[in-house]
Amino acid sequence: MRLFRSNLRRLARRPATLVTYLLLIGLILLIILAVAAASGQAADPQSALAARLILTFPAAWTVTLSMVLGIGGMLALTYGAAIAGSEWSWGTLKAAVARGEGRSWYTLMGIAGVTVMAWVGTLIAYAVGIVGAFAGAAAVHVASATVIDAQTAGDLAGQLARAGLGIAMDVAIGYAIATIARSQLAGIGAGIGLYFGEGILGIFVPQVIKWAPFAATSAMLGGGSTGLGGSAAAASSSRLDPDLAVAVVAVWLVLAVAVAALWTERAEISG
Repeated sequence: MRLFRSNLRRLARRPATLVTYLLLIGLILLIILAVAAASGQAADPQSALAARLILTFPAAWTVTLSMVLGIGGMLALTYGAAIAGSEWSWGTLKAAVARGEGRSWYTLMGIAGVTVMAWVGTLIAYAVGIVGAFAGAAAVHVASATVIDAQTAGDLAGQLARAGLGIAMDVAIGYAIATIARSQLAGIGAGIGLYFGEGILGIFVPQVIKWAPFAATSAMLGGGSTGLGGSAAAASSSRLDPDLAVAVVAVWLVLAVAVAALWTERAEISG
């Protein structure tokens, strides 16, 4: 716990944390603003209804969460890669090993710390998104029958838990990629390439890509669009059952954590 608390204090002061938070919040608000501005301009009634879905409660609770997870997932991946890469480029891992910290344990606590900070940022962005949806609905006079109903409230806790699992997986994958690359830039670049590349491949081989990490994350929330990494697979008829997708995401999370820990354990860092 000492190492975990130390990581949280260190991460709270890192510019990467603040930049990631602000970028996520800014993108969420920008999308809501764009939807509100365009909601009255759609000629097709069905298109107008779809555009206003993020401003209409209680559906806005789920739609906003799906949007936050989509954008936040990619940012969590790059955030994990940035922190993991800095362990090598800044020499903090070498210093930790020199003072007697176990390599695998240090890596596990590093991933845990980044995951907690990513969860905090996701919750803040979600809260801001909900407030923005309320403000946008009021600005364009979108009426809602009720703010939240019993079914939505009952489902929301489970959806938040699944979103948290998805964010943890994204962090772990980014962390593992940057650990293998031993570089922030290489880790971020490879992670973004994997994220968007999965979406492109989902057009051609959806039956295979549906088992991939980001497509599984999309399916885990019931198939809502969660960003370009999972949108292609989510848009097709080939999609994992949400409960099965939870298991698939958990497997990817464990694999990513194991790869990062084992690679650090066997890596040469004495040079």
